[in-house]
Amino acid sequence: MALRVEKAAAIGFCFGVKRAIDTLRKVAHERGQVETLGAVVHNQQVMRRLADIGVRVGNSLDEIRGDIVAIGTHGISPQLEDELRTRYTEIINTTCPFVHRAQIAARRLVRSGFFVVIYGDANHPEVKGILGWANGQGVATLDKNLMATLEYLPRRVGILSQTTQIPARFTEFVKEIINSALVKDAELRIIDTICHDIRERQQAALELANRVDLMFVIGSHTSANTNHLAELCATVVPTHLVETAEEIQPSWLQGHHHIGVTGGASTAEETINEVVARLEARDS
Repeated sequence: MALRVEKAAAIGFCFGVKRAIDTLRKVAHERGQVETLGAVVHNQQVMRRLADIGVRVGNSLDEIRGDIVAIGTHGISPQLEDELRTRYTEIINTTCPFVHRAQIAARRLVRSGFFVVIYGDANHPEVKGILGWANGQGVATLDKNLMATLEYLPRRVGILSQTTQIPARFTEFVKEIINSALVKDAELRIIDTICHDIRERQQAALELANRVDLMFVIGSHTSANTNHLAELCATVVPTHLVETAEEIQPSWLQGHHHIGVTGGASTAEETINEVVARLEARDS
């Protein structure tokens, strides 16, 4: 039986990543070089291509050598942004609009007297930045039993999500918070801050996973949205997460005839097409 390879309907750069890369390319072309505070996206292939045109990464403020610095798509805290403005003459902000929406939501909640709970990875740069917008009045966790662990139980709680989380898991998290809070005379405000593009990408990947007998998710092993795609697809079909075509093991393909391919929000179509070509070459 011939091998069939099918790509998901939603694939390639998301809006926020494309916007950031276009901005950096323009600035690098005009200035010759631009420095970013941390990787603008979690994808090594994309960062290498940007490095080729003059985009340099500084992992800390002390590593930024020039007077211009770019903020990546994951965003930063307002406190760190204030520090940047005191040290550099020009700030280029490529924060994803969906991430900025979550930042603004956190700030509004705190100003309205709410304690902010973010459903997300507390160590992820996006989540750290959003917590900064909560000005110390918040916490980030993936533990749905959070309320039971808090020493102080706030009466007014606002709930947000990291923009790349799986919607169904956020819903379950919210349900547990509601069950814990309703017996404590609490007031809850829930704001859906999951990115629309991520939601569509996850749905398209899941629909494809239900049609194929093997799934490949292309993207960085450190990318939150890519890992969530792989986790989601793995619930219905054997799934492999790879960064490049070179990682594909021939043994993975044995006994499979219909293979699905999708990619993370910061995975270039060029990389995805290389994977498709490698898979199709195994059939020749």
